[in-house]
Amino acid sequence: MNRTYNKLSFLSISAALFLMGCGSTALVSTPVENIDAVPLKIAELTDAEKKHWGHLDLVTDTIPGMSVDKAYNEIIKNKRGKTVVVAVLDSGMDLEHEDLQGVLWTNTDEVPNNGKDDDGNGYLDDVHGYNFLGDSYNEQLEYVRMLRLNIGDASERAEARLLLDKEYPEAVQNKQQYEQIFQVVKGADQLVKTELGKEDYTKKDLLSIEPKTAQMEQSVAVLTQMFTYGDSIPEVLEELEEGIKYFSEQANYNLNKDFNGRAPVGDDPYDITDVPYGNGNPKNQVDTESHGTHVAGIIAATRNNGVGVDGVANNVEIMSIRAVPNGDEYDKDIALGIRYAVDNGASIINCSFGKSFSPKAEWVYDAIKYAASKDVLIVHAAGNDGEDLEDPENRNYPNDDMDEDREFVDNMITVGALSSNYGSEMVASFSNYGNQRVDVFAPGAEIYSTMPDNDYEFQGGTSMAAPAVAGVAALIRSFHPDLSASQVKNIIMQSGLRTKASVIVAGDQTKATTFDKISKSGKMVNAYNALILANNISNGKMTLEKNSK
Repeated sequence: MNRTYNKLSFLSISAALFLMGCGSTALVSTPVENIDAVPLKIAELTDAEKKHWGHLDLVTDTIPGMSVDKAYNEIIKNKRGKTVVVAVLDSGMDLEHEDLQGVLWTNTDEVPNNGKDDDGNGYLDDVHGYNFLGDSYNEQLEYVRMLRLNIGDASERAEARLLLDKEYPEAVQNKQQYEQIFQVVKGADQLVKTELGKEDYTKKDLLSIEPKTAQMEQSVAVLTQMFTYGDSIPEVLEELEEGIKYFSEQANYNLNKDFNGRAPVGDDPYDITDVPYGNGNPKNQVDTESHGTHVAGIIAATRNNGVGVDGVANNVEIMSIRAVPNGDEYDKDIALGIRYAVDNGASIINCSFGKSFSPKAEWVYDAIKYAASKDVLIVHAAGNDGEDLEDPENRNYPNDDMDEDREFVDNMITVGALSSNYGSEMVASFSNYGNQRVDVFAPGAEIYSTMPDNDYEFQGGTSMAAPAVAGVAALIRSFHPDLSASQVKNIIMQSGLRTKASVIVAGDQTKATTFDKISKSGKMVNAYNALILANNISNGKMTLEKNSK
């Protein structure tokens, strides 16, 4: 699974702490094209803008959103179009969420919970989708499984061994550092609470203390530094606890060569003929299994209901396919998940996951070809390693080129992530990029969306950028159902906003380039422009370019 975790900020201060002892409808509109004159936004985003920035308009708001609000206000208005089924091939999803219940795909030919395959599609009780993970959740990374099971060729296993020898000790060390920092901050926090005589305090309260002991002086210094990483000490402690959890999961599951997360499922995950397995309940197993819920909300959370957030698309049914664990997904689950989505009526499949080793990649390639043959669009996250995917060493599976120079299908669009900071820092620091292997960029940093148990939260990653694009694709297919998956992909790429502004990639000041050089289209997705172009293509007023660059 593509995940982001900002461990650098806290790890960079650990040494300093211990030296002290311790993120088709009719259109009559004109597309926006020239954005190089748009001024940089100086003011901080308001709370409302932070929760909604991906829908805002670059020209009007000076925030690099997708002009979703503008598309609804000026083009869509009260129109609904054709219902589009979007499969969320991801972790389990909260099927009872207040903002998602009304947009769930339902297999009306299946009788719930009767233990039978009523519709004869090969899957029992698949009312809202399917669960290919059964009762499993925590998993190893693929290259660790390869070492445990001795699969892949000798050169791949040698590469995997070097990687594990590097990453496992780092995970253990990072976990220990976070635990130590947490204890230092927690101890200092308790001492200051006692000194001030209250549970909640501000930075101003903290700086009002006149230390009478060396211990108090050290505590004030530590907490003063912590206020640079959060608005309150409880917020900082929560972030540190998240870090401890993240690195603990790496050490205990993802990078633990002796762990077998697949055991509860009971199949051979490297035998694609070993079916059936799993079950018909694609609901999340635990509250922390939140990824699929967050992704689904970005695409299709019920609009204008006065609750939570608004999804990009207004007439969508979400098919939940549980196939992405807390670790690397299996090629078998992804291949069969794509085929399940295609065979059961999805016209778009969102794939917010990825990995750098794929021993059965051909199974997934065949499934992508199958989706292409059935006119189904696949939207894929570019990955969160801050890497140039044009470098052959920076692999990201699945892809649409089989690690070669030419795409083998034209129904898959790969998405990088933008931040809300228009200008040199608008490319999210974690986002992968590449002038051939990444197609477009879309909002992906600090995106507010649905979480299990009727909650809402900010999360960031190309995992959040992909469903934003899946939502735009759903709008196009809803109002222009005559357009093919290939046409929708190319409309999204060709209608985006292009700029030659200088940007920093990977959060590295030394890696400055221009925005038009870091993706195949050189553009950021724009829903307003996409609907205008889709209408013109559908009505025969325009034709698509042969390529987007």
